[in-house]
Amino acid sequence: MENELSASETIVHEPQLARASTGQRLANYIIDVIVFYLLMIVLGVAIAIISPDTIDALDTESSGFDLADRILSLLLYAVYMGIAEAIFNGRSVGKFITGTKAVNLDGSNISASTAFRRGFTRAVPFCAFSALGSPCDPWQDRWNDTMVIDVKKSAA
Repeated sequence: MENELSASETIVHEPQLARASTGQRLANYIIDVIVFYLLMIVLGVAIAIISPDTIDALDTESSGFDLADRILSLLLYAVYMGIAEAIFNGRSVGKFITGTKAVNLDGSNISASTAFRRGFTRAVPFCAFSALGSPCDPWQDRWNDTMVIDVKKSAA
């Protein structure tokens, strides 16, 4: 009866996690950027309707703050991604569409603070280039001990 387990022994099942492909990660990025800019357009229209003077003050073409505009866009994208991944347990619009999810390396759901750290890591210059390669392992994964998995291919 060597096959029977004693009361003190437990079986631990390691999660079988399948990393999202580079193509899925690229699709996530493209979809999320499109959704982000659509949200910014809606926000801009709402601000223009509510307070047209604010739009005039934010006009970067006449003020010459193109760099500031780009930095602000990066930071707003970081906040958008942090909020999306925090609210939807590691998923964004792009991740819902491609069937992927950001998780901790042990397969557990990421926390809100991890979601925001992942978001702000994306604002680091050249972060997008860190996703090149196979397997796709960008800085927002490496620096926060997370990975993006294919939900359908990963065993629960």
